[in-house]
Amino acid sequence: MSGRAQLMWDDAVTGYDFGDSHPMDPVRLALTMGLVRAFGLDRAVDVVAAKAAGDSTLRLVHRSDYVSAVRAASADPAGADQSYGLGTMDDPAFAGMHEVSALIAGQSVAAAEAVWRGETAHAVNFTGGLHHAMPGSASGFCIYNDPALAIARLLELGAERVAYLDVDVHHGDGVQAAFWEDPRVLTVSLHEHPRTLFPQTGWPEETGAGAGEGAAVNVALPAGTGDAGWLRAFHAVVPELLADFRPQVLVTQHGADTHFEDPLAHLAVSLDAQRAVMAACHDLAHEYADGGRWVALGGGGYAVVDVVPRSWTHLVAIAAHAPIDPESVIPPSWRDEVYARTRQLGPARMTDGRVPSWKSWEEGYDPADRLDQAVLASRRAAFPLRGLLT
Repeated sequence: MSGRAQLMWDDAVTGYDFGDSHPMDPVRLALTMGLVRAFGLDRAVDVVAAKAAGDSTLRLVHRSDYVSAVRAASADPAGADQSYGLGTMDDPAFAGMHEVSALIAGQSVAAAEAVWRGETAHAVNFTGGLHHAMPGSASGFCIYNDPALAIARLLELGAERVAYLDVDVHHGDGVQAAFWEDPRVLTVSLHEHPRTLFPQTGWPEETGAGAGEGAAVNVALPAGTGDAGWLRAFHAVVPELLADFRPQVLVTQHGADTHFEDPLAHLAVSLDAQRAVMAACHDLAHEYADGGRWVALGGGGYAVVDVVPRSWTHLVAIAAHAPIDPESVIPPSWRDEVYARTRQLGPARMTDGRVPSWKSWEEGYDPADRLDQAVLASRRAAFPLRGLLT
């Protein structure tokens, strides 16, 4: 297995552009890659551009009529069929939509293939993580569900146990739906409570069905949860599940929209806590996923200058085994790029100045604490189905 991580990148992914007024500004992708280069991480990884996912690959998750509808909307945005979730406020149709969406999906699928075949231990596609797309419809800024496609490809290649961990502020509903009855895929999502945030799913009681009962785990966090609570929830649920499941590959989604500056959600997590979870995912992959098979994806994140580029650059650095000291000063060349592209001033350091800490679950449960109530609800709903103690 190669000692160098792979970073999936093609400049054309910045064509995933819903328009000037849409919060998913593709400048976040360009600025992330710019910061990766500014820190020299492009020399610490193998930068790979994969081909777009073809129809046979897309159909591993998506219905053929939906793929046809995306193609039609891509060719004629004004005629987009809203019954497929296209041409809506969340998912406006745009010229070339199919091509760039398939390109992003292709990067995640190729990342999964490279990890499965032993070409690399870790592969990162921060342009991916589009976890809301359903088999037959677009949803939540997502056209094709690249995490689900990557997992489906792993299963096609022979994987028998794949764990998917989603720490985006929004529930990973599309991936959960794709594998709702499949015991080969463990989906774990930590997200803001569905009472207060889209997509209003991800309740603790959602645990899978049929042969997949117990293969879905949801931790619904109270609005306002900060570093200590977020990290406590992560460590109270994730390591024990992975130790039990022993995945052959760990696929993680690192939406940056848990951050306290994100304009579309209500958690209060710092960049430093996001970095701590990335490092934990890396360590868990080495401990439980066949010696380190790890596919790391991006996701949401709408503080496109201050948060997303720093967060995902840390992700690339961790995967490259070249972590960046949070106190590092950001190269002036990147801050010049930020100003040239956005007329905003970029952040100066790779930290929010926090030193994340948390109380472990073993240290006790506080029945009056809303965060502890949320964690216990998840453990009670899912753990017994897996033969684990709550």
